[in-house]
Amino acid sequence: MRSKAHWGYDAEFMRLSWRSLQIEPAAIGEGRVFVAADQDDKPLGVVDCAFLGEDVDLMHLFVEPGALGRGIGRVLFATAIDWTRAQGRRTLLIASDPNAVGFYRRLGAVDAGWIPSEAVPGRMLPLLKYAVDLRIAV
Repeated sequence: MRSKAHWGYDAEFMRLSWRSLQIEPAAIGEGRVFVAADQDDKPLGVVDCAFLGEDVDLMHLFVEPGALGRGIGRVLFATAIDWTRAQGRRTLLIASDPNAVGFYRRLGAVDAGWIPSEAVPGRMLPLLKYAVDLRIAV
């Protein structure tokens, strides 16, 4: 919630978004949630992936606002790519917050259209995709 709120969204937007920002306990049990932590085990960021047909959906990638700009998002994105590759999937799909599109593009994701927000009625989110090279060993 702190990571999303960092972008200045108002209270009503955050209220509407609350449910979609939650990580399902089953995702943790299935081993598809990864947490970046500091030397004291304080969480700095999280990434959560899920299967979406033949692709992988980047469900969540959030970095603690005080840790932004330290490369944590890049490490979490690389972890999502590695997980996607380990699952034998070729495409990582990203329904991005508009504020994060530049981040994903810099890491090699390309525009793939728009997708309706699951949280905010009438809101469209940029959809990006990242082609995963299966020939690279994990």
